[in-house]
Amino acid sequence: MSLKLKNDWNYMGEDRWNWEVYLVSDDPKELAQVQKVKYILHPTFPKPIRVIDKSTGGFRLKTNGWGTFQIQAFAYFKGGDKVKLEHELYLAYDPSSGTSP
Repeated sequence: MSLKLKNDWNYMGEDRWNWEVYLVSDDPKELAQVQKVKYILHPTFPKPIRVIDKSTGGFRLKTNGWGTFQIQAFAYFKGGDKVKLEHELYLAYDPSSGTSP
């Protein structure tokens, strides 16, 4: 299984970032079998559990915040299986926008 999470960021100033987390895979067929992704954000977020069922952009969740934390997610497959994923949110001042390693 090659599913993993990545994130993009854009520094907005005053220690705030717009960021997106999404699902990627080396195998497009594997990604096509995902039905939805449940993201579990830091408990300080309003609605820290968010479900994305639109596959566009890798089940992309868009939000903003001021610090890093470990994102947990569950990818649910069309056949009924699920897999747990974790990703340390990556944010940077310089460059002011980019993609996590």
